[in-house]
Amino acid sequence: MCLESPPFVTWGTELPASEPGAGPRGGSTVDEAPALAVVVNRSGGTASTLGDKLEGKLYEAFEATGARIDLHLVDGRDVAEAVRRASGQSVVVGGGDGTISCAAGVLADQGRCLAVLPLGTLNHFAQAIGLDGTLEQAAGVAVHGEARRVDLGTAGERVFVNNASFGIYPRMVRDRDRLPLPKWLATVPASIRVLWRPGSRRVPMTIDGERRDIRTPLLFVGNNRYSLDQGSVGRRESLEDGVLSLYAVTPRSGPGLLLEAVRILRGKADRREDFATIAEGREVTIERQGRHPVAFDGEVIPMHFPLTLAIRQKALAVMQPRIV
Repeated sequence: MCLESPPFVTWGTELPASEPGAGPRGGSTVDEAPALAVVVNRSGGTASTLGDKLEGKLYEAFEATGARIDLHLVDGRDVAEAVRRASGQSVVVGGGDGTISCAAGVLADQGRCLAVLPLGTLNHFAQAIGLDGTLEQAAGVAVHGEARRVDLGTAGERVFVNNASFGIYPRMVRDRDRLPLPKWLATVPASIRVLWRPGSRRVPMTIDGERRDIRTPLLFVGNNRYSLDQGSVGRRESLEDGVLSLYAVTPRSGPGLLLEAVRILRGKADRREDFATIAEGREVTIERQGRHPVAFDGEVIPMHFPLTLAIRQKALAVMQPRIV
């Protein structure tokens, strides 16, 4: 079980009593630990690919750990309510980064613990907490790992576990999601379309009280520091440093942005030439006006501006692999 106060705890038979689980493989005795609540977005990338095999795979993975589960397979729009109603202080959530972000907001507000099943397409947050992408390892960590507190980013009332992006990336995601193709494949034509006319916008902002005024086609705000170094591009060494990282790319033509993206992904970025601004802070206010799309952990949400982003330091307990 994950308790709210101690920074390092595990789920196990020492848990206080609660209502028994109602999973399909039901049944419990007074000597058993309560069933572990598992909420899975069945429409997530890997989850939807598994189709009818999903339920069996989940039970098989958790049976190997010795734990019983109370399984809830839900649609993406129902994840928040299912997590909110799940019993126990620790809730296992399966899906992609958008699903995990949704659950994180609920559990942080309730003072409960999150365990992650990487069942989406990219699973960046799962990688950041040390999961290798397999269901078997994730189930083992959910039951036998240890809880450590991590930071969350916020944008108004919205929580994000990875990043928030403004500009051409939300446009690309919106176009990608309209195509009747797998996400990885739909990304190609959606990116080409966006880069055909990338445009750039003036973005007035305040970072920890310091005024900035930049022009950029893409502003990326990360929950903690993202690496630009070769071999570790896009990774985070820590989720506990208590900062937002900001990367605003330099305005260029479509082909210029494409070449810039290739350099960045290869770890060959020129920080002075390829970025209009690289900064970090605890609070950022973007002082544009009106309503604009923002991509939070890969999901596009229209937001009202001015918009303040902040870091909630060690706001959420997350089950992670034990440190040897």
